[in-house]
Amino acid sequence: MRCSRCGKCCEETEMLLCKADISRLEKAGYASEGFVRYDRQGYARLRNQEICCVFYDAQKSRCRAYKHRPLGCRVYPVIYCEEEGVVVDNICPMQDTVQRAELRRKGSRVVKLLKEIDSEAEARRLKPSVP
Repeated sequence: MRCSRCGKCCEETEMLLCKADISRLEKAGYASEGFVRYDRQGYARLRNQEICCVFYDAQKSRCRAYKHRPLGCRVYPVIYCEEEGVVVDNICPMQDTVQRAELRRKGSRVVKLLKEIDSEAEARRLKPSVP
């Protein structure tokens, strides 16, 4: 696909993170408290700053952590939709540039990643909280 660098995918992101994403970003020098938030179900998500992902530089239309970005960002605009399964996100203005082979390849990565993230969230829910 071709990316227009519009930043739409970085606005009000709900991007899920796996442990490997968090670890990779921490190794790159980012403190997890600055980019991760955990929801009530135990899912780790990218934080937003104002309306965009904390890593998005709106003035330069680019990601500050591009080399270390989460796996979900790497496979975007291929996403999983509860009603339809693996699809190309319709908010992406370059959605028509995604080839079928890319959709299949990235789609299988998305499904695998979501299973991993679900497993990690479940483990967090089952982990006893420390007083």
